[in-house]
Amino acid sequence: MRADERFIDDGDTMIGVMSETTFVNTPEPPYVAVIFTSTRTDGDHGYAAMAESMNELAAQQPGFLGVKSARNGVGITVSYWVDHMAARAWKEVAAHSVAQRRGREVGYQDYRVRVATVHRDYSTNSSLFGDGPR
Repeated sequence: MRADERFIDDGDTMIGVMSETTFVNTPEPPYVAVIFTSTRTDGDHGYAAMAESMNELAAQQPGFLGVKSARNGVGITVSYWVDHMAARAWKEVAAHSVAQRRGREVGYQDYRVRVATVHRDYSTNSSLFGDGPR
């Protein structure tokens, strides 16, 4: 997790908050987004501490661009990577593998991981038809 990011946990809701910006600052496409969607089991089971620890560890990995999370019943975490190799390398980090196993055992009722290449990135400050997509 970057120094300007913190997590708020109020029980069922864990929201990634970036103090300087609402969105992860990504480079020009293409880059990779790993989208983790989940429903949790009842109770924390150490989830909040583990999630914060994993975000801090991810931030130290080569090719990491940022992460954003929101939870309100269903949780969505999107991590951004420079390429598929960097995203795949993160999956193989030993501490991350332990956290994944722990999540499967006690933390998640269900989850899905999607890995996508971002080809287009634009916002209210850019337009597909105006100054062109990022």
